Amino acid sequence: MRLRRGISVAVVAAGGAVTTMLVGLVTNAVSESEWPGWLGWLQRHGWFSFALLGGAMVGLAVLLAALSESGAPERRAAPTPQPEEGAAPPGAALVLRSLPRDTTAFTDRTAELEALVRSVRNSQESGEALPVHVIDGMPGVGKTTFAVHAGHVLSERFPDGQLFVNLNGHTTGRPPVQATEALASLLAATGVPAQRIPAGDDLGAVTEARAAMWRSQLANKKALLILDNAASYRQLEPLLPGGRHCLVLVTSRKRLAAYEEVVLPVEALPAEHAVDLFVRLSGRSAESLDRSVLEQLVELCGYLPLGVSLLAARLRHRPSWSAEDLRSRLVTARDRLGELRAGERAVAATFSLSYQDLTPERQHFFRCLGLYPGTELDAFSGAALGSVSVAAAREGLDTLYDAHLIEEHPGSRFRLHDLLRDYARGLADEGGSMAPVHAVQRVCSYYLAVLAVANRHIARNGASTPNSPDAAAQVETPPIDSRTAALGWLEDERANVLACIRRANDLALHELVIHMAAAMAPFLRQAGPWDQAVGLHRIAAEAARHTGDRRALANALAELGVVRRFMAAYPEAIEALNEAVTEYEAVGEKRGKADALNQVGIVWYMTADNDASAQAQTEALALYREVGDRLGQANALADLGMVRRQTSRFDTAVAAQTEALAIYQELGDRYGEANSLRDLGVVHCLLGEYQLAAQRHREAFDIYQELDDRVHQAYALNELGVVRRLTGDPTGAREAHTQALEYFTELGERFGRTNSVRYLGVLDRMDGNVTEAIRLLDDALGSYRDLGSRGGEAAALGELGAARGVAGERDGAVELFRRSLDILRELGDRCGEAEVLNHWGTLLHSSGDWAAARGLFEQALGLARDIRCPLEEARALEGIGRCDWTAGERARGEGALREARDVYRRLGVGGAADVVERLLAPRSE
Repeated sequence: MRLRRGISVAVVAAGGAVTTMLVGLVTNAVSESEWPGWLGWLQRHGWFSFALLGGAMVGLAVLLAALSESGAPERRAAPTPQPEEGAAPPGAALVLRSLPRDTTAFTDRTAELEALVRSVRNSQESGEALPVHVIDGMPGVGKTTFAVHAGHVLSERFPDGQLFVNLNGHTTGRPPVQATEALASLLAATGVPAQRIPAGDDLGAVTEARAAMWRSQLANKKALLILDNAASYRQLEPLLPGGRHCLVLVTSRKRLAAYEEVVLPVEALPAEHAVDLFVRLSGRSAESLDRSVLEQLVELCGYLPLGVSLLAARLRHRPSWSAEDLRSRLVTARDRLGELRAGERAVAATFSLSYQDLTPERQHFFRCLGLYPGTELDAFSGAALGSVSVAAAREGLDTLYDAHLIEEHPGSRFRLHDLLRDYARGLADEGGSMAPVHAVQRVCSYYLAVLAVANRHIARNGASTPNSPDAAAQVETPPIDSRTAALGWLEDERANVLACIRRANDLALHELVIHMAAAMAPFLRQAGPWDQAVGLHRIAAEAARHTGDRRALANALAELGVVRRFMAAYPEAIEALNEAVTEYEAVGEKRGKADALNQVGIVWYMTADNDASAQAQTEALALYREVGDRLGQANALADLGMVRRQTSRFDTAVAAQTEALAIYQELGDRYGEANSLRDLGVVHCLLGEYQLAAQRHREAFDIYQELDDRVHQAYALNELGVVRRLTGDPTGAREAHTQALEYFTELGERFGRTNSVRYLGVLDRMDGNVTEAIRLLDDALGSYRDLGSRGGEAAALGELGAARGVAGERDGAVELFRRSLDILRELGDRCGEAEVLNHWGTLLHSSGDWAAARGLFEQALGLARDIRCPLEEARALEGIGRCDWTAGERARGEGALREARDVYRRLGVGGAADVVERLLAPRSE
């Protein structure tokens, strides 16, 4: 080993000496002084010196490689580290819903384009599945330009849409977009609501679920998908549509290995085509240019379209220059940029020429853009980066666009090419190590200022929103004057804001991370994807721990708990919210503590821990009253009302919801008003006040429509369906539940969807379609268990028992009833308990066990009267009357039946009353 090292050192020394001498020869080939002897002959033959220099460098590299590899211990390839969910701030892939603009710089590529069109045409005409077409080649060769141009040529063959995604496979300073994030952005771009996009902690499972939904979205459609800048086949494989009629074009700097692909290599332009491109873009006639000089220029650019177009632009904007002037400048610049890799040296030289031609102000602006963490920017974010006015930023962006140093995209948005980003970032780094920090601070201050404005439009009336730091008040912001404009800006900038948070975290700018995460929280609550929000709030919590800011830590934990509740991850939500309560107590923050208690109370309600929920909401209400937070008071009252309703305390439920409703109306909070109206409708339905219940649900539905809140429209529809079923309108009930199911399925709201499925199962049982009823109720039962909803599980068990009883499965039905009652009694839901007892009594009566049936009906009657649940009271009375009649106690039976009939009539349940009336009619004669 020591001998090998000695040889290596000797080789390096000798090679260095030879190389130094040859470099000197090359450098002095054009000097006036002469070298002695045979060296003078080499100096007079400069090209031979170049050849010797190249040969020496190649030989040295080969020898060193051989010495390094021989005898080196064999190493196993380290496994590729997998990103841990929440370990870094989330990213989001930027998806264009249409193709980028085609470029006038496209030249030739006739053979490649014909091969692609022929492949697509043959597949479509033969009915075969379209293969994936991979366009590969070196950086700057024009892969993306070719893909976009081909997309425009083929667009008419794919009428169902064209999508363009940058996967950041080789973007300096940015990790490749994970397949799961790209899938989320693709699904959103094709119209899938964020709430419907699968989310969760298991990255593999989420990716598979999103990929399945993505394939479903494009099934039987003819769409074109361009996956630009892919890192590996593994990255893009989940993004591939499953349908036979979709065309996928992939660009990558690597050769991607896959068995079903068609590889379209894009090489550098042939010399004559590169010259033709240069002439066309230079704006000069071919006759006025020395073709031999042009051939040298394009050769120095490596015949790369990017370099050629930049050089031609320099000549076009300098009428006094000749092609020889440009060539001389390029040769000089090439020497100065010799530190770049050989494959990029000529391209970097063209960048340098374009950069040097800018004014000092534009050079500074260009360097600042290289430090932007996001993907696309506009004049406002550009102004923040460059510390200039928006007007100056627009001028700067226009100048850079004219100089081919930046690309323009729809909506007056701009993007640096990857190589130009590298170049600009390298120039900025030369200005000092603090340049990246200052750039991120400036652009984050801008985003904080805009987020403060946007949050005021999307927040509920009376709700507090995060304040922007003082520095944010000094920046110019775009006009945002409505909720629609705010949501549009947030959707456009989501990926950029998240990228800035990630970069701030990398730079240990913990205060910025805390502020940015808090400012994004209101939007991510509403729009998701919630798994991105989880990662963001975890990073904010860690940043708060770094700074020792316990208030910020509590805020981050509270937001984390809310998002976990949305994801139905109830244990994780409870853990985060309880920790938030502890942190708020430590800093004496009463309002924050009340918010956390209110949220954890909701989670307890969702998991049917009614005692814990009532305690949390009562404590939250007291704190809200102490600090004078009217919206908080309304929220706690409304949530407390739901707990009271779930425990069959209907009077106190109505009182709490009525007080909450009054506060919401006072504040003008339409969302809260609708929620209270809907829950009041549920209570009125349980009390048998069906007309008032229907009115409240319709009022709530109208407000949800006004707010364009389809999730809660669906909840209101479900409740309307229940009222219609109970009042003898099964057709109207089915319509309402079916429409609600469609909304819930589209939006990905699992709990609401499960309710719809259960209600439809009840209707099928009533219509005699027992097999379908059992299937639906089994589905609902499994979903409730997955969600951890004990109340839903109990309701599904009771209804499933009723359906299996109708199917003749008495033992199975009885077991289901027992399990349902166990849960209901644990929860304190006496109304639900009375309903299940009535179902069980009906089953026993139909099987001839009248005495046991009567005992169950009597239990149900006592519960129903105790809690004032008239419908279950009437059902219990009817059951008692039927048992007595069957047992020969006709007089007593008639009395119970007539009492049941009168209650049905009072409730407006005409169908049930008519059934009892017909039973009594022959006996009345």
